Amino acid sequence: MTDSHFPSKDAILAFIRSSTTPVGKREIARAFKLSGSADRETLKDLLRELEADGTVERGRNKRMAPPQSLPAVAVLLVTGVDADGELAARPLTWTGEGNPPRIFLLPERKSRGEEKPLVVGDTLLAKLARINDRLYEARVIRRIDGEREGRILGVYRPSADGGRILPTDRRHKTEFLVLPPNRGDAEPGDLVFADILPAGRAGQPQARVVERLGSTDEPRAFSLIAIHAHGIPTVFPHAALREAELAAVPALMQREDLRDIPLVTIDGADARDFDDAVWAEADSDPENPDGWHLIVAIADVSYYVRPGSALDRTAYERGNSVYFPDRVVPMLPEALSNGLCSLRPGEDRACLAFHLWIDRNGVLIRHRLVRGLMRSAARLTYEQVQDCHDGRPDEVTGPLADGVIAPLFGAYARLAAARAKRSTLELDLPERRVHIDERGRVAEIARRERHDSHRLIEEFMIAANVAAAEVLERRTMPGLFRIHDRPSMEKMEALRGFLAGIGHPLTKSADLTPDHFTRILRKVEGTSHATLVSEVVLRAQAQAAYSPDNIGHFGLALHRYAHFTSPIRRYADLIVHRALIRTLGLGVGGLDDETLGRLAEIGDHLSGTERRAATAERDAVDRYTAAFLADRIGDRFSGRISGVSRFGLFVRLDESGADGLVPASSLPDDRYDHDEAAHALVGQRTGRTYRLGSQVKVVLVEADPVSGSTLFRLAN
Repeated sequence: MTDSHFPSKDAILAFIRSSTTPVGKREIARAFKLSGSADRETLKDLLRELEADGTVERGRNKRMAPPQSLPAVAVLLVTGVDADGELAARPLTWTGEGNPPRIFLLPERKSRGEEKPLVVGDTLLAKLARINDRLYEARVIRRIDGEREGRILGVYRPSADGGRILPTDRRHKTEFLVLPPNRGDAEPGDLVFADILPAGRAGQPQARVVERLGSTDEPRAFSLIAIHAHGIPTVFPHAALREAELAAVPALMQREDLRDIPLVTIDGADARDFDDAVWAEADSDPENPDGWHLIVAIADVSYYVRPGSALDRTAYERGNSVYFPDRVVPMLPEALSNGLCSLRPGEDRACLAFHLWIDRNGVLIRHRLVRGLMRSAARLTYEQVQDCHDGRPDEVTGPLADGVIAPLFGAYARLAAARAKRSTLELDLPERRVHIDERGRVAEIARRERHDSHRLIEEFMIAANVAAAEVLERRTMPGLFRIHDRPSMEKMEALRGFLAGIGHPLTKSADLTPDHFTRILRKVEGTSHATLVSEVVLRAQAQAAYSPDNIGHFGLALHRYAHFTSPIRRYADLIVHRALIRTLGLGVGGLDDETLGRLAEIGDHLSGTERRAATAERDAVDRYTAAFLADRIGDRFSGRISGVSRFGLFVRLDESGADGLVPASSLPDDRYDHDEAAHALVGQRTGRTYRLGSQVKVVLVEADPVSGSTLFRLAN
């Protein structure tokens, strides 16, 4: 309890948020007229509480600011000109979650020498002023010569004075001049890497081609652009390939023989690697009436990929597999990912298998982990399994219908009931699926269907992941947990404002649970707001991450959770396998002492490679989507406003799920203010309002497959 003259925690938080720059204790004390040692100690305690809550962060010189704020002075890289003609920049270094806040450069004060104008690639020292959490204004202090970002990825086009490179990054709006001596072996339409050179004639930025990657006329180049733009490794070292090729299935030895159990894999029709198999039966134990016994068997990658090996080093560097519409960049060489670690039907495979027992309410009551040898009874697809469950078996699922598939759905019903009871966060977010034809071109962009067969596998995997985390925690064995923190107070306030604006207020309880969000989502289910509310709720959530320190998983409403079920494609799962093998004494390939001392660093690295993969996958889908729309310039589409910013409206098309920008400069004749709390652009003269979630008709103006950018204008 603070003294009556002392400001409340909320008042201090409001002051920190309202400041355009980070503030220290001295500024706070001066603002609230605090003095004396007692006031200083009380202020220190309050600031410590705010920092512990995650509502503020302590930065350089112990100055406080909202989470992920930028410092008062920073080194920036000029990235381009936005749709409204404002020069944009980003921090040269950024360690926060997601993309950094947007930065707009204020006009430079020209000296008598009339410096050359800033161009893309320039590096500068600037003073920053925070407009809001995602937007800053910057005033240039000085330019930093010779420190501009060194390399770009782009498309080479010939021109009268040599050539041009059009950057593939949509943030780069400026083309780079390529003089004839700097062209290298680039041909028209080639995707190239180029070094940025000092600005030449009239300030035109120049570049020199250093590597030719191939022609952009090939549709599959869109994934290639994303791979190279995000620095995703694609070539395995020779030593790693050799280790994979020399690997062999182990003998039974001390392993549990699971080969007579009809475990089956259930995956997408286009899947090539099968790293999990499942089986279930009614529990015969009279102490567990109406309970179930499940087995979740996972490929024993740890047997083949040992700590410190060449395979281990390259798997750690990649962190995870990356999935594009036309290809996969795997974490492990094909000899393992599609070979020995893929649970192919009728072939012996090494595995780690959890025996799981759940009660009639779907609660996990006990489990046992074994290192085994299994033989998959069948490779099934989600559609096959769902059709069989719905009474339409085929020649593969027919013989398995009663003895294998029906028990799987019986166990799933119990797990689904338990999930509903603990009220997990259930978001209605349709996923785009890009269908590529045999020529590598986009045939269709459609919503990915989800069946109960998908949810069945999800629930089995969650149960195994919980069991893995319980083993590690019970035995105090260091490992990597999959953690998901509760949303920050700041994000919650913004979300409350939005939900209140559409008539669905969110409780102000300090102890928010996933159930609070689920109730809102149920209210809007089946309405035009359903997907939009799911997206806004998702944006308010913290990012999931990997950490040796368990704080639980907020979204799944679980106290402990680890990733165990996909070691072919996630290095984090391989770490968990090794930790389990070590603590349970299951043989070779356990966690080594050197790794034990680096788990926090490894968790940070893997959280980063996961975000890198997600961004690259999204970028590739955007490019394929733009290619799909490129021959429909001038067509009319129905869509919904999916985002609002000061520079325009983001619109998502109903037909394909494609996202594009309607620049503010193209809106009907008026000047528009950005009402951030209402997620709207409001005309100063007419009062015309464009609000998040509103249905609109748009005309396609531009679709650029190389940059993945799509521009619209309003049809009316």
